[in-house]
Amino acid sequence: MTDASRIAPAGPAPRSGNRDIGFAAGVVAILIVLFLPVPPFLLDLGLALSISLSVVILMVALWIGRPLDFSAFPTVLLIATMLRLSLNVATTRLILSHGHEGPTAAGHMVGGFSRLVMGGDFVIGVIVFVILITINFMVITKGASRIAEVGARFTLDAIPGKQMAIDADLSAGLIDEKEARRRRSELEQESAFFGSMDGASKFVRGDAIAGLIITGVNVFGGIIIGMMRHGMSFSESADVYTQLSVGDGLVTQIPALIVSLAAGLLVSKGGNRGEAQEAIFTQLGAYPRALLVAAMLLGILSLVPGLPFLPFALLAGIVAGGAVTIVRQGARERQAADDKQRRDEATRQEEEKSSVKELLRTPEIELRLGRQISSAMLVSHGELAHRVAKMRRRFAQDYGFVIPDIRLGDDLLIPPRSYAIRIHGTTAASFELRLGELLVIPGGKPKPDLPGDDVREPAFGMEACWYPDVFAAELRANGHIPVDPMSVMLTHLSEVIRSNLANLMSYKDLRALTDRLEPEYKRLLDETCPSLLSFSGFQAILKLLLAERVSVRNLHLILEAIAEIAPHVRKPEAIVEHVRHRLAQQICGDLAQDGLLKVVRLGSRWDISFIQSLKRDGKGDVFEFDLDPRLIEQFAGELSTAVKPLVDRGEQFALVTAPEARPYVRMIVDRLLPAIAVLSHIEIARSVKLDVIASLS
Repeated sequence: MTDASRIAPAGPAPRSGNRDIGFAAGVVAILIVLFLPVPPFLLDLGLALSISLSVVILMVALWIGRPLDFSAFPTVLLIATMLRLSLNVATTRLILSHGHEGPTAAGHMVGGFSRLVMGGDFVIGVIVFVILITINFMVITKGASRIAEVGARFTLDAIPGKQMAIDADLSAGLIDEKEARRRRSELEQESAFFGSMDGASKFVRGDAIAGLIITGVNVFGGIIIGMMRHGMSFSESADVYTQLSVGDGLVTQIPALIVSLAAGLLVSKGGNRGEAQEAIFTQLGAYPRALLVAAMLLGILSLVPGLPFLPFALLAGIVAGGAVTIVRQGARERQAADDKQRRDEATRQEEEKSSVKELLRTPEIELRLGRQISSAMLVSHGELAHRVAKMRRRFAQDYGFVIPDIRLGDDLLIPPRSYAIRIHGTTAASFELRLGELLVIPGGKPKPDLPGDDVREPAFGMEACWYPDVFAAELRANGHIPVDPMSVMLTHLSEVIRSNLANLMSYKDLRALTDRLEPEYKRLLDETCPSLLSFSGFQAILKLLLAERVSVRNLHLILEAIAEIAPHVRKPEAIVEHVRHRLAQQICGDLAQDGLLKVVRLGSRWDISFIQSLKRDGKGDVFEFDLDPRLIEQFAGELSTAVKPLVDRGEQFALVTAPEARPYVRMIVDRLLPAIAVLSHIEIARSVKLDVIASLS
């Protein structure tokens, strides 16, 4: 590229052939027709062109997707109006100068329309012409002008807001500079289009008025010329010139009416996208019940005495058939959409499985089955999935948040008859099932005198025994409850999840819980977090509660308790103790059976030992727990001795200790028996009756 070419100014856009010259010549020809006489055959050609142009304009207005796609409509409307007016002037010249020669004096187009519409009677032609003028001027043109005026006003008023929205999207990075320029250009075109349409609608109104005046001039002027220059009688002159004038008016008003209809369709399209018939039929067909009611009404009208039966009955059948077709088509479209969505979802899942990112994603909960267990439970996989889903719903009701999805699958790396439960990709528990056998937990009852193998039940560590399933009837007869392998596995899974609730509650779960709060408690949350307590600290408090299997379903009570203590205490452990005191009724209610809470007392000896092991600072806050390891071992031994028989019998109880020592007692008990609840004396609700079933000292 040379320097001269780089600095040369850009010239006008290249022309496409000689279309610009032809367009200019056409406009000049329209102006020439206004002043120069036109022979009848050229006038017929021009009138046919006017009708054809109006039909093309109407079809384009019907099929465009949005009004802005026909932004040249005001220009086209002006040219079409000038074409009709120039042809109207040319026909006026021929009517007044050669009208005495007969019906074809102004061309065959005018004569043909006069004979077709009037049928030889000029009175009929006058009436039809006046009706067309009224329809065009009073109905279509007036309504289209009003719509265009209001649309232009609202469009211009909305420009600043739309411009600010474009600038905001650009500043936020939602769109780039190229898209912003495109939107601004579209906004400018829209405002210019509706402004032009407001003015162009005046062309249509003026065209209708001008047609009416020209027709009147032709009638009265023709009668005077026929009587004074051609020696015709009044009746003969009125008949000839009225037919020609009305025929001229009809041949020009029909395309004017078509163009007015196109303008009305264009400005009334508004915010609808797509072709006009598509928008109309889609929206009318969206309510098949309305069509059915209309069909019923038409059917009733067909049976009314004095009204014609066939038209109403035929229309009722058509409308009812259309309603039924729309319903069936909607069902097919919904089915096709569902099928497509399922295929897309399956494709997406396959792509995710094959992607590297999927390998990096660790499921929160997994139940992996050995090859033999997976094959044996293949028939009952549907039941297994149903029971797992039911388990998730129960956890949501009991603990106040939805646990993650439980992924089921087989694994060739684990023993064939075993299963493994994984939490965040790490094996938390596993067990070997015996297919074709039943597990029995004696629970303090004498063991059945049947051949079996002693094991430890996986969920709670209770003594149990496997028996062949052929002894199921005898086991039930002896008062025992045999448990099938699937129930054993699901019970174990449930207990593992219950022991890992704190690990399964994510920050996303916390936000989901707070989003469901009522507006008043949302304001309380805003006052508390993050000014007094961060959201991560709030999550830590809920995790500490769930670690001890305390439900967070009453989140509003927990939030109230946190708001009370947070201004004075910041450590989550201390806040949790206050929250537990406020939730005493709930905690005891979940542990009690029929209003009776079974407890195991720690005893004064161990209470004193734990309290003496607490080291405090100058403010009285505990900063260290210093208990002799030998005492910890002794405490663990005494606890196991006292609690083991209760666990084997399936008793539900709680360990009770002093309030200050409770967190540290819980820390030791959690290593030995995590399912045992540890309560302080102040956490026992007043309405709960106590039953002391054991004591450590």
